[in-house]
Amino acid sequence: MTVPADWPATAEAARAEQERLRPLVVPEGPEPPRRPGTLIAGVDVAYDDERDVVAAAAVLLDYATLDVVEQSTAVGRVAFPYLPGLLAFRELPAVLDALARLTRTPDLVVCDGYGLAHPRRLGLASHLGVHTGLPTLGIAKNPFTFTHQPPGDRRGDWSPLLDGPETVGRALRTRQGVKPVFLSVGHRIGLDEATAVTLALTPSYRLPETTRRADSLCRQALAATAPAP
Repeated sequence: MTVPADWPATAEAARAEQERLRPLVVPEGPEPPRRPGTLIAGVDVAYDDERDVVAAAAVLLDYATLDVVEQSTAVGRVAFPYLPGLLAFRELPAVLDALARLTRTPDLVVCDGYGLAHPRRLGLASHLGVHTGLPTLGIAKNPFTFTHQPPGDRRGDWSPLLDGPETVGRALRTRQGVKPVFLSVGHRIGLDEATAVTLALTPSYRLPETTRRADSLCRQALAATAPAP
């Protein structure tokens, strides 16, 4: 795994980098065409804190069928300490490495995490999007520090995810009667379009197929690096 030479080493430098990149986020754009050949990537990471090791996975799905067409992993040392609001600096080097090992370029990347739903409006999905230029969105399992009213009980019902009066994402019901997921724009996609993508990726489960498959793959990659008992 390659860590960029100019990667921030301190919290102050990381926050300054977030402030520099935030104005570059484009919070609008189309949904990729839902047809064979459109490629949606899911990325996720897993950690072994005792060994200070991180594993990232990138899984490429055909948007029309949700079949896996390619996948890759990257394993290396954790690049940044755990600090609230700066998680992208821990995860991004490994994620970039895993994406670079794919032979095809995704039309959209879905992150297990946040985009504009971030204190400085630059979560992992937005940071990744600005860094690569790719359309991105974040789909998280919990609302972080933001507030929301429970959405309706039916699949597709949603309510705004709020930071004070500002809408930073949506709480979206992907399965009837099941806890919602929390989505936010990353880069080069609008919130309505991100909602449509999230529903397309959740035909059978609460979490999107991108996240489910990338989560399994990065855990396998991490386990494969563990020393023999």
